[in-house]
Amino acid sequence: MYANGKVALVTGAAQGIGRAMVEELLQKGAVLALVDQNCIAGDLCKASLDEQYGSHRTLFIQCDVTDQEQLKDAFRKTVEHFGRLDILVNNAGVNNEKDWEKTIEVNLTSVIRGTYLGLEIMRKNNGGHGGVIINISSLAGLTPAAYQPVYSASKHGVIGFTRSIAALASIGNYGVRINSVCPAFVDTPLLESIEKEENMGELFKYKDRIKDMMKCYGVLDPSLIAKGMIDLIEDDASNGAVMKITTSRGIHFEEFGVQQKTKI
Repeated sequence: MYANGKVALVTGAAQGIGRAMVEELLQKGAVLALVDQNCIAGDLCKASLDEQYGSHRTLFIQCDVTDQEQLKDAFRKTVEHFGRLDILVNNAGVNNEKDWEKTIEVNLTSVIRGTYLGLEIMRKNNGGHGGVIINISSLAGLTPAAYQPVYSASKHGVIGFTRSIAALASIGNYGVRINSVCPAFVDTPLLESIEKEENMGELFKYKDRIKDMMKCYGVLDPSLIAKGMIDLIEDDASNGAVMKITTSRGIHFEEFGVQQKTKI
């Protein structure tokens, strides 16, 4: 599916990976709802984009993705404003090992809820036009992350949920493809969280080890993650795909073995 003329909703859209995705989608001809909790950052983001693309191309919606009613309202406002929804990017994420419940709520629960809200609007067997959902996970969702165990758990959950709901969408003929993107370290404000004890809690003492890992493996530019997302949107064969993005190998995919049947 090509993004030109399509309607997209991106959470965590005001900065970092979300901002890069918004710009890539705009360049491809889409119109967008920019969903972000930070009102100041959201307004500044929209004002900047309006200068380049025109005010009619974007709609900013302030929303705490952990608030069920606010998230529902964001989807409602998007459809009311643009008339439909074709592309959903569940991107909002945090790293907070101290307040680990919040990490689960933002990184996993809101992704699940957002996916279901998007499917309700887009799936063809419910009167929708079909579409694509991209759920942002992390390389930490595929490997152990000793210094960020809850962040890792939340991102593992995103992959498991995405692959499972993608299989259901195929079986149910929803007309919606659902994929995940798993970047390594990315140059976003999220990296700054390891420098704060209020985010890392007792794991704060390991911050230098995480910084050493960044130096070893490198840090990605958000624009590369946005380009990978466009690849998944445009590739009509991709459903349940787990795209990995690293400095050493660029864009590539996780290969899973043949699923074995389990006797019950």
